[in-house]
This record gives sequence, structure tokens and C-alpha cells, in this order.
Amino acid sequence: MSPIARFAAFSLLTFSLSAAASVPPPPQLAAKSWVLMDAASGSVLVDHQGNMRLPPASLTKLMTSHVAALELQRGRLKETDLVTISEKAWRMGGSKMFVMVGDQVAVSDLLRGIIVQSGNDASIALAEHLAGGEETFAAMMNEEAKRLGLVDTHFVNATGWPAEGHYSSALDMARLARAIILEDPQHYSLYAEKEFVWNNIKQPNRNLLLWRDPSVDGLKTGHTEEAGYCLVASARRDGQRFIAAVFGTDSEAARANETAKLLGYGFNFFESKTFHKQGETVQAVDVWKGAARSVNAGVASDFAAALPKGSSAAYQTRVVLAEGDVVAPVAAGATLGRVELVDADGKLVMQQPLVALEAVEAGGFFRRVWDGIRLFFRGLFG
Repeated sequence: MSPIARFAAFSLLTFSLSAAASVPPPPQLAAKSWVLMDAASGSVLVDHQGNMRLPPASLTKLMTSHVAALELQRGRLKETDLVTISEKAWRMGGSKMFVMVGDQVAVSDLLRGIIVQSGNDASIALAEHLAGGEETFAAMMNEEAKRLGLVDTHFVNATGWPAEGHYSSALDMARLARAIILEDPQHYSLYAEKEFVWNNIKQPNRNLLLWRDPSVDGLKTGHTEEAGYCLVASARRDGQRFIAAVFGTDSEAARANETAKLLGYGFNFFESKTFHKQGETVQAVDVWKGAARSVNAGVASDFAAALPKGSSAAYQTRVVLAEGDVVAPVAAGATLGRVELVDADGKLVMQQPLVALEAVEAGGFFRRVWDGIRLFFRGLFG
């Protein structure tokens, strides 16, 4: 299963444990809205006005680069492809990569211009190359937002330039950041690059946390007068990763400081634990009338949770099979039940589908007849 399909198949109940006795209240930030998310599970640990629709400014470019990365995965775009810079891209104001009209720039350089330098010119150039025009590219961005379940997001352009109807939210940006991390690890390292030189101009990454905290390795800043100073950042320590999205602080320093508080809270008071890895057999499920007597079942993406530190031993998983018999043929990825995470009292915390990890074809004539007879009599006598 492709990384894209794995992410789309992921399903769980988002939960918050911030009220647990062992976890103190989260910090209050000098910002309009913020969210803290566990990257492994997608669990939202802190949510302050996370659904508030706000102008995302250059955080928009997370989707611009993400759509381009997916096109690279699909083979419809290559890093070595040359993009001819249009007059519209060159004339675009705001932060720039400083490409010139008529230049032919490799996709790999434009991606750095977007991610590291926050170049509006680079964003428009890549959007035009991929879609023929920025408006059509915005439609591609919105389709991807829909696939990821970003219900409080709508894009009008590829840059985040202020426009009516162009908005997102802290929660949606955290979800987008998680998709970037999980679906395209090959290009995620670009978000940690501290500087990029183009046209003999060296520009630093505006994410100050890249210099302050070695565990921070992305993602993107944003700023307009209307949006204020925004930051989506991710950090990885001791095998666990958290994502923080902060909207509407009043300075470049404030957005770094407030985001650092949120990440620190996550690492200090939560531990991320993976209970079942994607593709790992959780249970063999009986199959009737099949070429095989059973099928290996597991989860389509890692089954993980962020729990209060020191409490993970009190949680366990259990399998609940779907009602009825499993009869071949069985397709790979077919839902066979669910995997549940429960606490010490047996209370359901989260769940995820239990799926077939392989296909089971229909058995031969005699196997089908024999199993049919067995099922018939089992139905009669229980």
C-alpha cells in the first residue's frame, strides 16, 4: 500500500488526555489559536480555537509544496524538470526567491525557494508549471485538502497572499504537516534546511526554532498584517514526534517562543507509543471457502497513541471481529473488524479498522462445497 493510501485509510477517534490527573493544564499562549498534535497517532493533545478559520499567510505554501511532492511521487513531475519563470511570477511581491523572467529553474530549486525562502515567485512558477495557472493549481490544493479532511481550509492562491475566501485553521495545518511528514519522508528534510542561496542571494529559513532547538526539523512560518505571525513546527525527541501549529502572534520572536512552549509541554508530559505497526499481523482470522484457511489481519497504518508519561502500561489493545463469517474471496485491505485501545477500566480510548493484510482467493470446488456444508450444519446446530 502506498504512503498516500496508508494515510487515507487511517482512522481513529481523536482524543484528549490533557485533563488526566497526571497531566497539568497546557500553557496559555499569546496567540489567536493553537494546536498540539502527536504525529504518530494524529491525536490532538491541546486545542485552543483550533477550528477557527484564519488567514494562513505563507503557511499556505505547505500545501503548495505538498501537492508538488505528491506529483513527484506519481511520476508526473521530476526534480530535474526545468520551469520557465513567467512575468507574473517575477512581478509577485512579498517574500521572494529572486528568480528572473525567462529563467529556467529546476523543480528541486523551486521547492527550496518555496520551503526555505518562502518565495512567492517560486510558488507561482511551480503552480503554473503543474497546472497551467495559479487558479487551477488552487483547485488541486483544495482537492488535496478535501482528501485530508481539512474542513476549515480553502485556498484561492499558491502563496497565501491575502484574498477573500482564502483561509485555514491551526488544526487543519497540523493535519497537513502530519501528512507531509508521513507521506513524503523523502522531501521532508527540506523543511530543516536553514538557508538557501539563489541568484547570489543567501536567505535564512525564518523558522527560528531550527537554530534554537536541534530536535526541531520543520516546517513553515507565515506572516501578513492580517494573519499576524504564524508557525507550524515539528520536533522529534527519543523516537517520538509532536507537531505544533500556532496562529496570530505579534512578532517573529513571539511565534517561536510560544510554539516552543507548546512543543515542550508535549515532550514533558506525554509519551507516544505504537501498539501495532502498519503491516504487522495482529491476528489470523478464519476464512471459509478459500484457498487458505485463514488470513493475516492487522492495521493499515501504525496504531499509536500519545499517553500521559508513565501510564502506557495501563493501556492494552483488543480485537473485535466483525459479525458474520469471513467467506472468500477476501480482498487485501478488506475490513474484518477493529482494534481497540482500552484503559485499565476497559474504557475505549481509540480504535482503528482491522484489515486483511493479504488477499485470499476462492478455494477449489471441493473446498467450497465442503465448507458450505459445514456452514449449513453449524447454522442449524449453533
